[in-house]
Formats: sequence, structure tokens, C-alpha cells
Amino acid sequence: MTQIILAAQGAQGGGSMSFIIMMVAIFAIMYFFMIKPQQKRQKEIQNFQNSLAEGAEVITGGGIYGTVKKIDLATGIIEVKIADGVVIKVDKGYVFKDPTSTPQQR
Repeated sequence: MTQIILAAQGAQGGGSMSFIIMMVAIFAIMYFFMIKPQQKRQKEIQNFQNSLAEGAEVITGGGIYGTVKKIDLATGIIEVKIADGVVIKVDKGYVFKDPTSTPQQR
């Protein structure tokens, strides 16, 4: 009888260990397939925003295409020319993409 109880306790302990290993494996998969690529994209966007220069073509967060006319680093506001005689002010954090770059393959 004691042997049956000890065997049952040993089986339960092994089950919790495999559960922990499975959870670690799931987290590792999520990290490498979801979290890491998102961090990489965020870093690319941040580098693009920091390297903006006058004359660069951009797309705003609202989907407006334009050309950077003036950058005010103190306030973080960018003036974007969207048509002849039309200049809008956009926060630097809402300029996301350079339309002349090649689109990413999915």
C-alpha cells in the first residue's frame, strides 16, 4: 500500500515539472515570434523619427503624405507640406514611414 502512495506522489511531482517546462517553452516561443519583432519595428520607427531631415518625404499617423519643411526639435513639432501652399504641423511621434522605402514582405 505504501508503495502505491509513493508512486502516486512521484507521478504528481513529475507532472508539475513538465507543466513548468511547457510554460517556459510557450513563453520563449511568444517572445521570439511576437515580442522581439515588435520591439525591432518600434526601434526602426524611433530611428526614422530621430533621423528626419528637411525635404524628407513622410506619411503621418493619419495617412497624409507630405514633405518635411521644418523641424522644431525643442517642441517636437514638424511642419509638413502636403500641397502647394498647404503646410500642416504634426507631432514628431506621429510621423511613421518613409514612402520611398521598399515595402516589407509579409
